[in-house]
Amino acid sequence: MIWVKIQTGTRRAWLSRVVLRQELFFSSAVPTQPVPPLAQTLQGYLRALEPLLPPEELNHTHKMVQEFGRPGGLGQSLQEGLQKRARHTKNWITDWWVQWAYLESRQPLPVHSNPAISLPRRDYSDWRGQLVFASKLIAAVLDFKAKINTGQLPVEYMRETPLCMELFPLLFSSCRIPGPKHDYIAHHGRSRRSPTHITVVRNYQFFQLDVYNSDGSRMTESQIHAQLLRIRSQSWKTDKEPMGILTSEHRHTWGQAYNRLLKDKLNKESVRAIEKGLFNLCLDSAVMRISDEKYASRKAAQVLHGGGTFSNSGNRWFDKTLQFVVGEDGSWGLLYEQATAEGPPIATLLDHILQYCMKPDPKRAPLVPLPMPKKLYFCIDQEIKWDIEHAKQNLDILINDLDVNVFNFQRFGKELPKQHNLSPNSFIQVALQLAYYRVHNEVCPSCDIASQRMFRGGRTEYIRSPTNQTLKFILAFDDPSISREAKLQLFKEAVDAYTALTDQALKGHGIDHHLLGLKLQAIEEGLSIPKIFMDTAYGLATHWKLRTGQVPANTDSVMCFGPLVPDGYAVCYNPQADHVHFSITAFNCCEETHAETLALTLNDTLCQLQELLQPSVSS
Repeated sequence: MIWVKIQTGTRRAWLSRVVLRQELFFSSAVPTQPVPPLAQTLQGYLRALEPLLPPEELNHTHKMVQEFGRPGGLGQSLQEGLQKRARHTKNWITDWWVQWAYLESRQPLPVHSNPAISLPRRDYSDWRGQLVFASKLIAAVLDFKAKINTGQLPVEYMRETPLCMELFPLLFSSCRIPGPKHDYIAHHGRSRRSPTHITVVRNYQFFQLDVYNSDGSRMTESQIHAQLLRIRSQSWKTDKEPMGILTSEHRHTWGQAYNRLLKDKLNKESVRAIEKGLFNLCLDSAVMRISDEKYASRKAAQVLHGGGTFSNSGNRWFDKTLQFVVGEDGSWGLLYEQATAEGPPIATLLDHILQYCMKPDPKRAPLVPLPMPKKLYFCIDQEIKWDIEHAKQNLDILINDLDVNVFNFQRFGKELPKQHNLSPNSFIQVALQLAYYRVHNEVCPSCDIASQRMFRGGRTEYIRSPTNQTLKFILAFDDPSISREAKLQLFKEAVDAYTALTDQALKGHGIDHHLLGLKLQAIEEGLSIPKIFMDTAYGLATHWKLRTGQVPANTDSVMCFGPLVPDGYAVCYNPQADHVHFSITAFNCCEETHAETLALTLNDTLCQLQELLQPSVSS
């Protein structure tokens, strides 16, 4: 750790010291991200197409790829452009990726973009317990932020390799801002007057709550609790308009409403207070209960989108990087915006919160009067009122269209694959492909997420499936004429093939972001988009019908997000030692997809794979 001594007591010098120390720490010794060899990526792309395309289409694409990659050809020229970009930027793909995948997307943030994490229910069932836990949670998050500010957050490692930590400071005081053609990110955490407040929202009403005392010390849990009681007393249900609903709109529509909203000085002050806050706390009413069986699914859905405009959707500001959701019934979770956040740093934050919540509050509250939390008011004219009504209708349509199925598979967890020298993640990925095939009688383009934080400024890369080995296994598994031994061998080959793809992606040699970089490099140089990206095969290969993500955590949490395409699924899972948490989503508007059917098929498939590995144990 490098510490910088500045002999002065001024706040400006203290901030300079903190920012410099942060930059020295978070740009820890990680290498720059490599540009993969062009020939390797093009071969990998063709291999990825083999299970998906008939031979005549594959031959057509093969010729196109050969032409693109020939010595002295267009591909080689674009590759040189990427290599030059890599020499002159911190990370050759991250800025492009964030812009292309997130900021240029015009889809609504709820369901389509922002992931939610639903955590095990807390041991309370009324508003009193809700506020006690919310106070503890706020104190825990502030403690985590203090560790970031002082450089005490340990560097994370993957396979004994240090990871880039640059995303951690961006979690706080960040917000996405809507724009006409693309959005941008506002980060206020490194300004001279760093924000000292959070935003609390209850019954659609927003409050600015300072969480630091005048001497700069963090408020104690009892101080925070007293302030939350004041907020509750000021936020009874009224006919207040749910301003947060506006952030759920199509990005262009919200951008227009945003500009109308900010014409008024009062509105501008309130919006800026939300945008600058460290994070949001959403105090929700209880999850609507139908049956115990569906409670986990409803709980995850409420964190994801609020449950609808008659429920808690007005208690969100979807543009905000971090939003903690705490319900009156013990439900809780976290919603985050992806342009400045990724799953692994969020999992680290949640682990810290859970550990902190097991400790008693060590600090006594100082006997000083606290200022009243500031209620944020909005001036709503007829035009803005119409914007809100329109947003409410669209959000309810989106929510009603989303089918969410959360379940806990309890027959085994990640220890079973490990006992057979198989990667748990690869095991589940092959199981997902088999389950999908059994439901739809075809394999489909699927993407899993691999972290690129081994590199400076790295974000994510896709791991593609199915592989040729997976397809061979799928076609053999339900064939009674093939022996168990042969099926077992094919299964292990499929799992190992996926593990090899994962290793390749973790080394920075995945194919999808390289292909995207080549395409964007052509646009950057003012060229026509190369033919291989206009080919129907590329369109098919990037129509991700199965969007998946493993978010391993030290607790029984489950992540939830929507499918990437209308006729697809999103499957997220958290493998524990002896069980696995799954969430599966699909859109009701597509007659072919059904989350519950895939969930039941996946459950049966996992049981049969256990039987394949351990016939005597299963029987």
